[in-house]
Amino acid sequence: MNLNSYLKEAKEKKQAIGHFNFATEDVAKAVVEASKEARATCVMLGTSEGEAEFLGMPEAVGIVGGVRKDFDFPVFLNADHFKSFEKCKAAIDAGYDSILIDSSKLSFQENAELTKRVVDYARSKNPNISIEGELGYLRGSSEVQKKIEISSQDYTKPEEAVNFVATTGVDRLAVVFGNIHGIVTDQVEKLDINHFAKIVSQLPEMFFVLHGASGLDDKDIGLAIETGIVNVHFNTELRVAYQEALKESLENSPQETTPYKYLASSVGEIKKLVIAKNKIFLGAL
Repeated sequence: MNLNSYLKEAKEKKQAIGHFNFATEDVAKAVVEASKEARATCVMLGTSEGEAEFLGMPEAVGIVGGVRKDFDFPVFLNADHFKSFEKCKAAIDAGYDSILIDSSKLSFQENAELTKRVVDYARSKNPNISIEGELGYLRGSSEVQKKIEISSQDYTKPEEAVNFVATTGVDRLAVVFGNIHGIVTDQVEKLDINHFAKIVSQLPEMFFVLHGASGLDDKDIGLAIETGIVNVHFNTELRVAYQEALKESLENSPQETTPYKYLASSVGEIKKLVIAKNKIFLGAL
């Protein structure tokens, strides 16, 4: 089964597939091991442009191929928020299973044209690849922030979503309905489920993606999945959990110089987090 087949299955069951970013092999292994333990059907591993540059695209493909074989579990590698045709082309040529071309900061016309160009190239190279576009302005960044201004003017417009999907032919659509990138400490992040439901009513067969799930209430994420989200992205929460465990490990054992020993607690925290998130995705809360 390719990724779109798993997405279709999740949609029919009103469940979601988890997407977790990684920049090191230990995180990739922890995410896959935890997803299998949680009885997920599959998992998506993503690299942002920065993470892909740090790892190398061929290396990222190699890591995912290795953990897929090692754990005998379906894993799909996604180019997460790649913003140019050239970067998307490089990921497609390197063997990524999925591409998110994020040109949402451009005008609607420019966004649609660039997304369609990526879709056409991807289809010419690999008919099984899954392509995601993004519509609406998703504020914030993948880090801890104090406060992010959220405006309904940034939300994905239902009528534009219909036009965008028809024009581009994307498999998945990232939408904005109160979500932001990263975690905020001085405000409560809240999804506008009613607005999202309007988008779903216009595109009932589309695979919708929730970005910026870090920091959201579990019940909000669960309600979004019940309404039509089939793919949920987490990044910042993993980074914070990894960093905090690493700090504690180094403080407690400053003499330790063996990486796999002082990283063990970070890996353990990633696994616990991924298992907890999969409970939300599978409706087990």
